[in-house]
Amino acid sequence: MPNQSNAFNKIAIISHPQIPDAAREVKEILATLDKYEVKVSYGQLGDPAFHERIKSGEFELLIALGGDGTMLRVGHLSAPGKIPILGINLGRFGFLIEVREKQWPEFIPRLMKGDFWLEKRMMLCAEQWRAESLLGSWDVLNEVVVSRGKIMRPVILDTSVDGRFLTTYVADGLIASTPTGSTAYALAAGGPILPPELRNILLVPVAPHLSIDRAIVLAEGSSVSIIVHTDHQAVLSVDGQTPVDLESGDRVEAFAGKHTTLFVRFQDPGYFYRNLTPHMYQNPSTGQIR
Repeated sequence: MPNQSNAFNKIAIISHPQIPDAAREVKEILATLDKYEVKVSYGQLGDPAFHERIKSGEFELLIALGGDGTMLRVGHLSAPGKIPILGINLGRFGFLIEVREKQWPEFIPRLMKGDFWLEKRMMLCAEQWRAESLLGSWDVLNEVVVSRGKIMRPVILDTSVDGRFLTTYVADGLIASTPTGSTAYALAAGGPILPPELRNILLVPVAPHLSIDRAIVLAEGSSVSIIVHTDHQAVLSVDGQTPVDLESGDRVEAFAGKHTTLFVRFQDPGYFYRNLTPHMYQNPSTGQIR
């Protein structure tokens, strides 16, 4: 097949190192892509050198093997360079992934001739402030969570939207979610499901006590500010990564980020709604099919 006919000529394959089936699948994918005379490199999540190659813009496409957690981590790597991601589900849930294990051979020919569309997923930027000092900044695909730590006592969270005071939550935590994250922790905490193409922030309190107990969908372009008050441990968690300790008085800002995650899709845009029912009623985390 002539090289110039390919939709992508520089491809990276990345997999989760703890998934036993990944090595076999990668070998088969490499053999298939070899027929298209494209440049393909393989690496694993957690390999700093391979991460830097992705961030440098060396590749035109990432093929990610794993579950939703893998997609989140790969999204952080690819979004700054606007590199599309094709996910192949080797994990349990796969809310973010369209192609299932062993299904990829039927999609590779379509991929290489450009028979797909790119789904744009909003990302947030999260910042931690202490007084006037910026302590950290993160790109976010799913959610920002400000919450209590190990001690089973709520935290007090003064929350403002667009610089205007909204409310004070007394709760285990507060989730600021993207539409992508609306099917993750926010859903488990009782929030609504938002279509993935929206660019709104969803606020969902976690176990609120005598506070607003309903989720709030903010207008597109809005930002949220959360000031934590506590005499015990409080933490900031971004996309399920290692929590960051917060001190009383710390402020967490969340707003639409400058990056967008791009997912390769083969079904029509209505796929999201068709997939809701099987995802909602067959949770593979239980180890059972109901």
